[in-house]
Amino acid sequence: MTLSWLSIIRLGLVQMCLGAVVVLMTSTLNRLMVVELSLAATIPGALVAIHYLVQISRPKWGFISDVQGNRTKWIILGMIILALGANLAALCIPLYPINTTAATLLSILAYILIGLGVGASGTSLLALLATHTAQRRRAAAATITWLMMIFGIALTATIVGKLLDPYSVQRMIKIVFGLTMMTILLTVVVTLNIERGLERVKKNTNQSQSFILGLKIIWSNSQTKRFTIFVFLSMTAYFMQELILEPYSGLVFSFTPGQSTSLSGMQNGGVFLGMLAVGIACTGFKFGALKNWVWAGCMGSCISLILIALAGQSPEIAPLVPLVFGLGFFNGMFAVAAIGSMMSLASQNNDKREGTRMGLWGAAQAIAAGFGGLLGTVLVDLLRLINFSQADAYGAVFIFEAALFAVAATIATRSITNAFSGTTQMVGE
Repeated sequence: MTLSWLSIIRLGLVQMCLGAVVVLMTSTLNRLMVVELSLAATIPGALVAIHYLVQISRPKWGFISDVQGNRTKWIILGMIILALGANLAALCIPLYPINTTAATLLSILAYILIGLGVGASGTSLLALLATHTAQRRRAAAATITWLMMIFGIALTATIVGKLLDPYSVQRMIKIVFGLTMMTILLTVVVTLNIERGLERVKKNTNQSQSFILGLKIIWSNSQTKRFTIFVFLSMTAYFMQELILEPYSGLVFSFTPGQSTSLSGMQNGGVFLGMLAVGIACTGFKFGALKNWVWAGCMGSCISLILIALAGQSPEIAPLVPLVFGLGFFNGMFAVAAIGSMMSLASQNNDKREGTRMGLWGAAQAIAAGFGGLLGTVLVDLLRLINFSQADAYGAVFIFEAALFAVAATIATRSITNAFSGTTQMVGE
Protein backbone atom coordinates (compact mmCIF):
# COMPACT_ATOMS: atom_id res chain seq x y z
CA MET A 1 0.00 0.00 0.00
CA THR A 2 1.29 3.48 -0.89
CA LEU A 3 0.61 6.96 0.44
CA SER A 4 -2.65 8.51 -0.74
CA TRP A 5 -2.86 12.06 -2.03
CA LEU A 6 -4.35 13.08 1.34
CA SER A 7 -1.41 11.53 3.20
CA ILE A 8 1.06 13.35 0.93
CA ILE A 9 -0.70 16.65 1.66
CA ARG A 10 -0.60 15.85 5.39
CA LEU A 11 3.17 15.38 5.18
CA GLY A 12 3.33 18.62 3.23
CA LEU A 13 1.76 20.35 6.25
CA VAL A 14 4.67 19.06 8.37
CA GLN A 15 7.10 20.52 5.83
CA MET A 16 5.16 23.78 6.08
CA CYS A 17 5.65 23.75 9.87
CA LEU A 18 9.39 23.20 9.47
CA GLY A 19 9.68 26.17 7.12
CA ALA A 20 7.55 28.36 9.39
CA VAL A 21 9.82 27.88 12.41
CA VAL A 22 13.16 27.98 10.60
CA VAL A 23 12.38 31.24 8.78
CA LEU A 24 11.96 33.00 12.14
CA MET A 25 15.43 31.90 13.16
CA THR A 26 17.15 32.80 9.87
CA SER A 27 15.38 36.11 9.19
CA THR A 28 13.56 37.66 12.15
CA LEU A 29 16.14 36.87 14.85
CA ASN A 30 18.91 37.69 12.39
CA ARG A 31 17.47 41.18 11.91
CA LEU A 32 16.94 41.70 15.65
CA MET A 33 20.58 40.87 16.40
CA VAL A 34 21.99 43.15 13.73
CA VAL A 35 19.58 46.11 13.93
CA GLU A 36 18.00 46.24 17.39
CA LEU A 37 21.01 44.82 19.28
CA SER A 38 23.71 46.33 17.00
CA LEU A 39 25.67 43.10 16.97
CA ALA A 40 28.17 42.22 14.25
CA ALA A 41 26.46 40.51 11.31
CA THR A 42 28.98 37.70 11.71
CA ILE A 43 27.24 36.49 14.89
CA PRO A 44 23.83 35.59 13.39
CA GLY A 45 25.60 34.48 10.22
CA ALA A 46 27.72 32.03 12.19
CA LEU A 47 24.68 30.79 14.12
CA VAL A 48 22.79 30.05 10.90
CA ALA A 49 25.90 28.26 9.58
CA ILE A 50 25.95 26.15 12.76
CA HIS A 51 22.36 25.03 12.19
CA TYR A 52 23.36 23.89 8.69
CA LEU A 53 26.55 22.21 9.91
CA VAL A 54 24.70 20.19 12.55
CA GLN A 55 22.58 18.68 9.78
CA ILE A 56 25.42 16.36 8.86
CA SER A 57 23.59 14.27 11.45
CA ARG A 58 20.86 13.61 8.85
CA PRO A 59 22.25 10.21 7.73
CA LYS A 60 22.21 9.06 11.35
CA TRP A 61 18.57 10.10 11.80
CA GLY A 62 17.69 8.32 8.57
CA PHE A 63 19.53 5.19 9.67
CA ILE A 64 17.68 5.15 13.01
CA SER A 65 14.30 5.43 11.30
CA ASP A 66 15.33 2.68 8.84
CA VAL A 67 16.19 0.34 11.71
CA GLN A 68 13.24 1.11 13.98
CA GLY A 69 10.64 1.34 11.24
CA ASN A 70 8.54 4.07 12.91
CA ARG A 71 9.26 7.28 11.03
CA THR A 72 6.30 9.19 12.52
CA LYS A 73 7.94 9.12 15.96
CA TRP A 74 11.08 10.81 14.64
CA ILE A 75 9.10 13.38 12.68
CA ILE A 76 7.32 14.46 15.87
CA LEU A 77 10.43 14.25 18.07
CA GLY A 78 12.36 16.37 15.58
CA MET A 79 9.64 19.02 15.65
CA ILE A 80 9.78 19.10 19.46
CA ILE A 81 13.58 19.50 19.41
CA LEU A 82 13.22 22.29 16.82
CA ALA A 83 10.66 24.05 19.03
CA LEU A 84 12.98 23.85 22.06
CA GLY A 85 15.83 25.35 20.04
CA ALA A 86 13.63 28.11 18.62
CA ASN A 87 12.34 29.17 22.04
CA LEU A 88 15.83 29.11 23.54
CA ALA A 89 17.09 31.27 20.65
CA ALA A 90 14.28 33.77 21.28
CA LEU A 91 15.03 33.88 25.02
CA CYS A 92 18.66 34.71 24.24
CA ILE A 93 17.70 38.03 22.57
CA PRO A 94 17.04 39.93 25.84
CA LEU A 95 20.14 38.32 27.37
CA TYR A 96 22.57 39.86 24.86
CA PRO A 97 22.56 43.40 26.37
CA ILE A 98 23.16 41.89 29.83
CA ASN A 99 25.82 39.27 29.09
CA THR A 100 26.89 38.88 25.47
CA THR A 101 29.15 35.89 26.13
CA ALA A 102 26.47 33.89 27.94
CA ALA A 103 23.88 34.83 25.31
CA THR A 104 26.18 33.74 22.49
CA LEU A 105 26.96 30.39 24.13
CA LEU A 106 23.26 29.70 24.75
CA SER A 107 22.48 30.77 21.17
CA ILE A 108 25.00 28.24 19.89
CA LEU A 109 23.20 25.53 21.86
CA ALA A 110 19.85 26.79 20.54
CA TYR A 111 20.95 26.64 16.91
CA ILE A 112 22.46 23.19 17.44
CA LEU A 113 19.02 22.06 18.64
CA ILE A 114 17.41 23.75 15.63
CA GLY A 115 19.72 21.88 13.26
CA LEU A 116 19.11 18.57 15.04
CA GLY A 117 15.35 19.09 14.97
CA VAL A 118 15.25 19.94 11.28
CA GLY A 119 17.50 16.98 10.52
CA ALA A 120 15.47 14.45 12.50
CA SER A 121 12.04 15.59 11.36
CA GLY A 122 12.88 16.52 7.77
CA THR A 123 14.91 13.39 7.02
CA SER A 124 12.29 11.03 8.47
CA LEU A 125 9.56 12.83 6.52
CA LEU A 126 11.42 12.52 3.21
CA ALA A 127 12.29 8.90 3.95
CA LEU A 128 8.60 8.14 4.55
CA LEU A 129 7.72 9.78 1.23
CA ALA A 130 10.51 7.95 -0.60
CA THR A 131 9.51 4.57 0.84
CA HIS A 132 5.76 4.71 0.34
CA THR A 133 5.01 7.11 -2.54
CA ALA A 134 4.01 5.47 -5.80
CA GLN A 135 6.48 6.10 -8.64
CA ARG A 136 3.90 8.00 -10.72
CA ARG A 137 3.21 10.39 -7.82
CA ARG A 138 6.76 11.26 -6.78
CA ALA A 139 7.13 14.45 -8.86
CA ALA A 140 3.78 15.70 -7.57
CA ALA A 141 4.67 14.70 -3.99
CA ALA A 142 7.91 16.66 -4.20
CA THR A 143 6.02 19.63 -5.65
CA ILE A 144 3.32 19.55 -2.97
CA THR A 145 5.69 19.28 -0.02
CA TRP A 146 8.09 21.98 -1.22
CA LEU A 147 5.35 24.40 -2.28
CA MET A 148 3.78 24.01 1.15
CA MET A 149 7.13 24.75 2.76
CA ILE A 150 7.44 27.93 0.68
CA PHE A 151 3.86 28.79 1.61
CA GLY A 152 4.68 28.27 5.29
CA ILE A 153 7.70 30.56 5.03
CA ALA A 154 5.73 33.29 3.24
CA LEU A 155 2.70 33.03 5.54
CA THR A 156 4.83 33.13 8.69
CA ALA A 157 6.86 36.09 7.47
CA THR A 158 3.67 38.04 6.66
CA ILE A 159 1.72 37.27 9.84
CA VAL A 160 4.65 37.53 12.25
CA GLY A 161 5.70 40.79 10.60
CA LYS A 162 2.32 42.28 11.45
CA LEU A 163 2.13 40.80 14.94
CA LEU A 164 5.60 42.09 15.88
CA ASP A 165 4.57 45.75 15.48
CA PRO A 166 4.96 47.56 17.78
CA TYR A 167 8.06 45.52 18.62
CA SER A 168 8.93 44.41 22.12
CA VAL A 169 11.04 41.51 23.37
CA GLN A 170 8.12 40.10 25.33
CA ARG A 171 5.88 40.16 22.26
CA MET A 172 8.54 38.41 20.17
CA ILE A 173 9.03 35.64 22.75
CA LYS A 174 5.27 35.07 22.98
CA ILE A 175 4.98 34.86 19.18
CA VAL A 176 7.78 32.30 18.92
CA PHE A 177 6.28 30.22 21.74
CA GLY A 178 2.80 30.34 20.22
CA LEU A 179 4.06 29.44 16.74
CA THR A 180 6.14 26.48 17.95
CA MET A 181 3.28 25.10 20.04
CA MET A 182 0.98 25.28 17.02
CA THR A 183 3.54 23.53 14.79
CA ILE A 184 3.98 20.69 17.31
CA LEU A 185 0.21 20.27 17.67
CA LEU A 186 -0.36 20.34 13.90
CA THR A 187 2.46 17.84 13.34
CA VAL A 188 1.01 15.41 15.87
CA VAL A 189 -2.50 15.71 14.39
CA VAL A 190 -1.57 15.36 10.70
CA THR A 191 0.81 12.42 11.26
CA LEU A 192 -1.64 10.49 13.44
CA ASN A 193 -1.91 6.93 12.07
CA ILE A 194 -0.34 8.04 8.78
CA GLU A 195 1.75 4.86 8.67
CA ARG A 196 -1.27 2.62 9.37
CA GLY A 197 -1.79 0.21 6.51
CA LEU A 198 1.65 0.88 5.06
CA GLU A 199 4.18 -1.91 4.96
CA ARG A 200 6.46 -1.27 7.92
CA VAL A 201 10.22 -1.35 7.59
CA LYS A 202 11.17 -4.57 9.33
CA LYS A 203 13.05 -3.85 12.52
CA ASN A 204 15.51 -6.67 12.06
CA THR A 205 16.60 -5.43 8.63
CA ASN A 206 20.16 -4.11 8.90
CA GLN A 207 19.73 -3.85 12.68
CA SER A 208 22.86 -5.85 13.37
CA GLN A 209 24.92 -3.49 11.24
CA SER A 210 26.46 -0.34 12.62
CA PHE A 211 25.61 3.05 11.21
CA ILE A 212 29.13 3.48 9.81
CA LEU A 213 29.02 0.11 8.05
CA GLY A 214 25.60 0.89 6.59
CA LEU A 215 26.84 4.25 5.35
CA LYS A 216 29.91 2.62 3.78
CA ILE A 217 27.70 0.13 1.93
CA ILE A 218 25.56 2.94 0.54
CA TRP A 219 28.59 5.07 -0.41
CA SER A 220 30.14 2.13 -2.27
CA ASN A 221 27.30 2.37 -4.80
CA SER A 222 28.58 4.49 -7.71
CA GLN A 223 25.14 5.91 -8.55
CA THR A 224 24.56 7.01 -4.96
CA LYS A 225 28.01 8.60 -4.90
CA ARG A 226 27.44 10.49 -8.18
CA PHE A 227 24.04 11.72 -7.05
CA THR A 228 25.52 12.97 -3.77
CA ILE A 229 28.10 14.96 -5.73
CA PHE A 230 25.30 16.31 -7.93
CA VAL A 231 23.31 17.43 -4.88
CA PHE A 232 26.33 19.19 -3.38
CA LEU A 233 27.35 20.99 -6.60
CA SER A 234 23.84 22.02 -7.62
CA MET A 235 22.89 23.25 -4.15
CA THR A 236 26.16 25.14 -3.81
CA ALA A 237 25.29 26.93 -7.06
CA TYR A 238 21.68 27.39 -5.91
CA PHE A 239 22.67 29.12 -2.66
CA MET A 240 25.66 31.11 -3.95
CA GLN A 241 23.41 33.85 -5.30
CA GLU A 242 21.29 34.03 -2.13
CA LEU A 243 23.44 36.68 -0.39
CA ILE A 244 24.77 38.53 -3.45
CA LEU A 245 21.83 39.01 -5.82
CA GLU A 246 20.17 41.86 -3.92
CA PRO A 247 23.46 43.75 -3.31
CA TYR A 248 24.21 43.29 -7.04
CA SER A 249 20.88 44.89 -7.97
CA GLY A 250 21.63 47.86 -5.70
CA LEU A 251 25.30 48.43 -6.53
CA VAL A 252 25.15 47.80 -10.28
CA PHE A 253 21.52 48.56 -11.23
CA SER A 254 20.89 51.27 -8.58
CA PHE A 255 17.83 49.49 -7.21
CA THR A 256 16.35 50.95 -4.04
CA PRO A 257 15.96 48.69 -0.95
CA GLY A 258 12.29 48.31 -1.80
CA GLN A 259 13.06 47.36 -5.39
CA SER A 260 15.66 44.82 -4.26
CA THR A 261 13.15 43.25 -1.89
CA SER A 262 10.61 43.07 -4.71
CA LEU A 263 13.27 41.41 -6.85
CA SER A 264 13.59 38.65 -4.25
CA GLY A 265 9.83 38.23 -4.30
CA MET A 266 9.91 37.96 -8.08
CA GLN A 267 12.54 35.24 -7.87
CA ASN A 268 10.51 33.24 -5.32
CA GLY A 269 7.47 33.63 -7.56
CA GLY A 270 9.50 32.06 -10.35
CA VAL A 271 10.55 29.19 -8.06
CA PHE A 272 6.90 28.57 -7.20
CA LEU A 273 5.84 28.42 -10.85
CA GLY A 274 8.80 26.26 -11.84
CA MET A 275 7.95 23.69 -9.19
CA LEU A 276 4.28 23.78 -10.15
CA ALA A 277 5.10 23.31 -13.84
CA VAL A 278 7.11 20.14 -13.24
CA GLY A 279 4.50 18.67 -10.91
CA ILE A 280 1.68 19.28 -13.38
CA ALA A 281 3.67 18.13 -16.42
CA CYS A 282 4.87 14.89 -14.83
CA THR A 283 1.72 13.92 -12.97
CA GLY A 284 -1.17 15.52 -14.84
CA PHE A 285 0.14 15.15 -18.41
CA LYS A 286 2.66 12.33 -17.83
CA PHE A 287 5.17 14.32 -19.82
CA GLY A 288 8.91 13.81 -19.50
CA ALA A 289 11.28 11.85 -17.31
CA LEU A 290 12.56 13.36 -14.09
CA LYS A 291 16.15 13.22 -15.33
CA ASN A 292 15.19 15.43 -18.28
CA TRP A 293 13.52 17.98 -16.01
CA VAL A 294 16.60 18.03 -13.75
CA TRP A 295 18.83 18.63 -16.77
CA ALA A 296 16.53 21.36 -18.17
CA GLY A 297 16.31 23.11 -14.79
CA CYS A 298 20.09 23.08 -14.28
CA MET A 299 20.86 24.27 -17.82
CA GLY A 300 18.12 26.91 -17.67
CA SER A 301 19.60 28.17 -14.40
CA CYS A 302 23.04 28.17 -16.04
CA ILE A 303 21.87 30.30 -18.99
CA SER A 304 19.90 32.65 -16.71
CA LEU A 305 22.98 33.31 -14.57
CA ILE A 306 25.10 34.05 -17.64
CA LEU A 307 22.49 36.55 -18.86
CA ILE A 308 22.29 38.17 -15.40
CA ALA A 309 26.09 38.54 -15.42
CA LEU A 310 26.07 40.04 -18.92
CA ALA A 311 23.23 42.40 -17.97
CA GLY A 312 25.59 44.10 -15.51
CA GLN A 313 27.62 45.38 -18.44
CA SER A 314 24.65 47.48 -19.62
CA PRO A 315 22.62 48.15 -16.46
CA GLU A 316 20.83 51.15 -17.99
CA ILE A 317 19.02 49.04 -20.58
CA ALA A 318 19.25 45.43 -19.35
CA PRO A 319 15.99 43.92 -17.95
CA LEU A 320 17.20 42.43 -14.66
CA VAL A 321 13.76 41.64 -13.22
CA PRO A 322 12.60 39.16 -15.91
CA LEU A 323 16.04 37.52 -15.91
CA VAL A 324 15.81 36.96 -12.15
CA PHE A 325 12.27 35.62 -12.57
CA GLY A 326 13.63 33.19 -15.17
CA LEU A 327 16.39 32.11 -12.79
CA GLY A 328 13.79 31.40 -10.11
CA PHE A 329 11.63 29.44 -12.57
CA PHE A 330 14.49 27.15 -13.61
CA ASN A 331 15.70 26.86 -10.00
CA GLY A 332 12.23 25.64 -9.01
CA MET A 333 12.12 23.25 -11.96
CA PHE A 334 15.46 21.68 -11.11
CA ALA A 335 14.81 21.56 -7.37
CA VAL A 336 11.50 19.72 -7.47
CA ALA A 337 12.71 17.31 -10.18
CA ALA A 338 15.84 16.61 -8.13
CA ILE A 339 13.75 15.89 -5.03
CA GLY A 340 11.50 13.54 -7.01
CA SER A 341 14.60 11.79 -8.38
CA MET A 342 15.97 11.58 -4.84
CA MET A 343 12.85 9.71 -3.71
CA SER A 344 13.16 7.22 -6.57
CA LEU A 345 16.88 6.70 -6.07
CA ALA A 346 16.46 6.23 -2.32
CA SER A 347 14.26 3.16 -2.79
CA GLN A 348 15.84 1.76 -5.95
CA ASN A 349 17.59 -1.23 -4.35
CA ASN A 350 14.69 -2.24 -2.09
CA ASP A 351 17.20 -2.73 0.73
CA LYS A 352 15.33 -0.79 3.44
CA ARG A 353 17.94 2.00 3.53
CA GLU A 354 15.76 4.85 2.24
CA GLY A 355 16.23 6.93 5.38
CA THR A 356 20.00 6.64 5.35
CA ARG A 357 20.18 7.63 1.67
CA MET A 358 17.82 10.58 2.15
CA GLY A 359 19.89 11.60 5.17
CA LEU A 360 23.11 11.45 3.16
CA TRP A 361 21.66 13.68 0.44
CA GLY A 362 20.05 15.97 3.01
CA ALA A 363 23.42 16.42 4.69
CA ALA A 364 25.03 17.22 1.33
CA GLN A 365 22.32 19.82 0.70
CA ALA A 366 22.70 21.42 4.14
CA ILE A 367 26.50 21.65 3.87
CA ALA A 368 26.16 23.11 0.37
CA ALA A 369 23.64 25.70 1.60
CA GLY A 370 26.03 27.04 4.22
CA PHE A 371 29.10 26.72 2.01
CA GLY A 372 27.46 28.23 -1.08
CA GLY A 373 26.23 31.37 0.63
CA LEU A 374 29.61 31.97 2.24
CA LEU A 375 31.54 31.20 -0.95
CA GLY A 376 29.54 33.69 -3.01
CA THR A 377 30.26 36.58 -0.65
CA VAL A 378 33.93 35.67 -0.22
CA LEU A 379 34.54 35.47 -3.96
CA VAL A 380 32.90 38.85 -4.57
CA ASP A 381 35.02 40.48 -1.85
CA LEU A 382 38.23 38.90 -3.15
CA LEU A 383 37.57 40.02 -6.73
CA ARG A 384 36.85 43.58 -5.58
CA LEU A 385 40.08 43.57 -3.59
CA ILE A 386 42.03 42.94 -6.80
CA ASN A 387 40.33 45.92 -8.45
CA PHE A 388 37.48 44.22 -10.32
CA SER A 389 34.59 46.62 -10.89
CA GLN A 390 31.33 45.91 -9.07
CA ALA A 391 29.71 44.56 -12.25
CA ASP A 392 32.71 42.41 -13.14
CA ALA A 393 33.16 41.01 -9.61
CA TYR A 394 29.52 39.96 -9.26
CA GLY A 395 29.35 38.89 -12.90
CA ALA A 396 32.36 36.59 -12.50
CA VAL A 397 30.73 34.88 -9.52
CA PHE A 398 27.47 34.41 -11.44
CA ILE A 399 29.44 32.85 -14.31
CA PHE A 400 31.13 30.51 -11.83
CA GLU A 401 27.69 29.51 -10.51
CA ALA A 402 26.56 28.88 -14.08
CA ALA A 403 29.52 26.56 -14.62
CA LEU A 404 28.62 24.61 -11.46
CA PHE A 405 25.07 24.15 -12.73
CA ALA A 406 26.37 22.90 -16.09
CA VAL A 407 28.65 20.34 -14.40
CA ALA A 408 25.83 19.30 -12.07
CA ALA A 409 23.50 18.77 -15.05
CA THR A 410 25.98 16.39 -16.65
CA ILE A 411 26.47 14.40 -13.44
CA ALA A 412 22.72 14.24 -12.75
CA THR A 413 21.91 12.93 -16.22
CA ARG A 414 24.37 10.06 -15.79
CA SER A 415 23.44 9.16 -12.22
CA ILE A 416 19.65 9.36 -12.66
CA THR A 417 19.72 7.54 -16.01
CA ASN A 418 21.80 4.70 -14.63
CA ALA A 419 19.64 4.45 -11.54
CA PHE A 420 16.57 3.33 -13.47
CA SER A 421 15.87 0.57 -15.91
CA GLY A 422 13.09 0.01 -18.37
CA THR A 423 9.86 1.93 -18.05
CA THR A 424 10.53 3.15 -14.52
CA GLN A 425 12.49 5.98 -16.03
CA MET A 426 9.26 7.72 -16.90
CA VAL A 427 7.58 9.52 -14.04
CA GLY A 428 4.09 9.16 -15.36
CA GLU A 429 4.27 5.50 -16.24
